[in-house]
Amino acid sequence: MRHDVGSHRKSGPGVNAAAPTRRDILALAALGLVAGAPSPAIAAATEAQLTWGIHVSLAPVWFDPADSSGIITPFMVLYALHDAIVKPMPGQLTAPSLAQAWSASEDGLSYEFRLREGALFHNGDPVTAEDVKFSFGRYRGTAHDLMMERVAEVETLDTRHVRFKLKRPWPDFLTFYGSATGAGWIVPKKYLERVGDESFKKAPIGAGPYKFVSFNPGLELVLEAFEQYWRKPPAVKRIVFKVIPEETTRLAALKRGEVDIAYSIRGELAEELRRTPGLTLKPAVVQGVFCLYFPDQWDQKSPWHDERVRRAASLAIDREGTNQALTLGYSLITGNPIVPDHYEFFWQPPAPVYDPEQAKKLLAEVGYPTGFDAGDYYCDASYSNIGEAVLDNLQAVGIRAKLRPVERAAFIKGYAEKTYKNIIQAGPGAFGNAATRLEAQVVKGGVFAYGSYPDLDEQYRQQAVELDRQKRQAILHRMQQIVYERTIYAPIWQLAFINGVGPRVGESGFGLIARFPYTSPYEDITLKGA
Repeated sequence: MRHDVGSHRKSGPGVNAAAPTRRDILALAALGLVAGAPSPAIAAATEAQLTWGIHVSLAPVWFDPADSSGIITPFMVLYALHDAIVKPMPGQLTAPSLAQAWSASEDGLSYEFRLREGALFHNGDPVTAEDVKFSFGRYRGTAHDLMMERVAEVETLDTRHVRFKLKRPWPDFLTFYGSATGAGWIVPKKYLERVGDESFKKAPIGAGPYKFVSFNPGLELVLEAFEQYWRKPPAVKRIVFKVIPEETTRLAALKRGEVDIAYSIRGELAEELRRTPGLTLKPAVVQGVFCLYFPDQWDQKSPWHDERVRRAASLAIDREGTNQALTLGYSLITGNPIVPDHYEFFWQPPAPVYDPEQAKKLLAEVGYPTGFDAGDYYCDASYSNIGEAVLDNLQAVGIRAKLRPVERAAFIKGYAEKTYKNIIQAGPGAFGNAATRLEAQVVKGGVFAYGSYPDLDEQYRQQAVELDRQKRQAILHRMQQIVYERTIYAPIWQLAFINGVGPRVGESGFGLIARFPYTSPYEDITLKGA
């Protein structure tokens, strides 16, 4: 099979030959190795600037695709700084990007990519097959072991052709490579080998629509348009991501015009936003599926080992009430705790039930007539208000826990390193399909799987080599059904990410990429009247 598409714009050989030297100087300046005045282009771009109020503190690890951790947040930055061989784009889950075309062999054992002519890194170097091979070889993020075990070899046929050879047919290769991980996002081999991994995070060079200018940890990230971006020059010449963790402060900044786009405004603040003249409410149902995870369910001494206790917790959650209170009813309650509704092989379970009295009966049946102390309830700090609502629900049936909000980067690190106990409020939001979600959240060795069940592990192995789509779907549906029936996770909802847009914004970018929570593609975002 082949996939081919033309670009909207190509950069030819007439690119300024001095660009590599200038970009290297700027990169070294960012590292503090040379001093210099800001680029004149930065000052000129200020008039064509948009500023985001970001709900989480940005982490430098998100500037490097090699460290993608199985969450969606890094892609907020990756879509600006970097580009991928293929990636989700408007109207396409797997859109040709740095690869203009690709083909798969009839036996399913190889994939060949033809790189786009004229695609450049920010320092002016062309994107080559060597960069593709290098980027895959240094990848260390989510599903690393799985990908390295299944890919036999990466061959560079010439500067614009690269071939991935598999050890055996793998129907999900392109899903893992092109969306569910960061393995297909390409970095410049020569530059990275010169400066090293840590310096690269301080002065990243990519092939995306925006170039790195500066990063002030905990405060802001500044990027400027890369005019030679192959798809088209960005309409907004400078973008600033300003870290504003407090929701009321983000809304106030939006109302004052200090930011043009504010992420994650909920509850009464969202109502206020909707009533404010000149501001626009932008709700987006996303691929982040919120749920409760019980990491101690494999410990026979833990109350969570009994499925009835986990089911009681699920019955205690007032999803509809919390949805109305926090996300104005926009969140989608599917009952599937880990797979979003638009993913390939999604299985629709019965509607979740809110029945606190039945929850109490189940707890009494297990031996907890007055409930029990459940310890800590860990959550991403930016979603602690969801945690507070769920904790109130659990408390009402006798499950007593204490909220432990953790800043996002640290929360994901602790979650992935398996350091949490008791209850985890999870929100898997990565790209992919049902198989990639199950691999990360359920199957033995998954980045967020604290334990596993042998029958699910075996079914996952079966589906991974099954080339008949209907048979594969049946296996993946059955796996999701087992996750639901055993209450391995208790579903909350598929999040509606509620955002605000100010009067200077033309095209905000919300909703252009299906179920993506952030504003992308960045090169499509416009200023009103521009």
